[in-house]
Amino acid sequence: MDRVKRKLKRVQLALLFALIVCIIMFGSSVVIFLFGFMLLKMGVNVIDYDHRLSLLIFAIISLVIGTVFAFLFSEKPLKPLLEIMKATDRIAEGDYSARIHLKGPYELKQLSDSFNHMAEELASVELLRTDFVNNFSHEFKTPIVSIRGFARILKRKDLTEEMRSEYLDTIIGESERLADLADQVLSLSKLENQAIITDKKEYNVSEQIRLIIAMMYSKWSERNIDIEFERGELMLHANEELMKQVFINLLDNAVKFSPDGSVIKVHILEKVSSLIFVIRDQGPGMDEDTAPRIFDKFYQGDTSHGASGNGLGMTIAHRIVTLHGGSIRVETAPGKGTSFYVELPNTSKGTMN
Repeated sequence: MDRVKRKLKRVQLALLFALIVCIIMFGSSVVIFLFGFMLLKMGVNVIDYDHRLSLLIFAIISLVIGTVFAFLFSEKPLKPLLEIMKATDRIAEGDYSARIHLKGPYELKQLSDSFNHMAEELASVELLRTDFVNNFSHEFKTPIVSIRGFARILKRKDLTEEMRSEYLDTIIGESERLADLADQVLSLSKLENQAIITDKKEYNVSEQIRLIIAMMYSKWSERNIDIEFERGELMLHANEELMKQVFINLLDNAVKFSPDGSVIKVHILEKVSSLIFVIRDQGPGMDEDTAPRIFDKFYQGDTSHGASGNGLGMTIAHRIVTLHGGSIRVETAPGKGTSFYVELPNTSKGTMN
């Protein structure tokens, strides 16, 4: 069936090509005859009546023969177009390995490169989509299975109060994890559909970071982690609530992967046109496969999903920074810790007095 369809397409294209040739030839003939007619009106008798009739017959025959030959020999000029159509059909059917290799003029080679680049991008997007669906399903399924399992255990009558309390705490914890995941997904969805940042204002970003560090005190103090941050009062023109989310995600990530008794350093570098926020930990670092994907949805360097978190924090931070016209990057190496650099436009009035 597909072969028949492709054959019909080729015939249709050949007919279209022949028709175009016919129109071009007919148009040329009309122009020539109009020119001759104008000369006759001006009294210039270029060709007598008998020769004009012969010329008309010759033109008609040439038009018919040219159209037939255009149809018969249309395969070669239409070959690039047929190759593109075939590859496009493969991509439409989900085969993103389709590639074209057109030969000829520079423009055809450019078209070939552009098409192949598009196919590569589509394959990459499909891979990310599949990975996203798999991770999303895992992150939602895990707490649900845990809640269901402990709920069934709680139906037993031979449980002690201590065991019952422990299982209820687990259910509460997993419920909160599920609710947090839902909030994160909704937040990311909203940010992805947002083109500009509203509600910007100038605020004290140094104080904001100090408050976040204090708010997370229980997380880092119980593991004897020290967070170093010494900076004078610095103003930032941005959405305060969204930037708070960025710094919370980055600091939480640093605490999560820092060994007990280590130090997390926070710096703010002030430039003429930008502010650079640096958060550096002494954790295990990331390998060359993990680092480029740290901002992907649901991606976690810990493939066992043993660490807390859902893999959306870095994605949300990246999106917020991008919407502010800034950039975020990571420098890391196995065994050498991880440093996040957040660079934002510096449009504020500077430090406070």
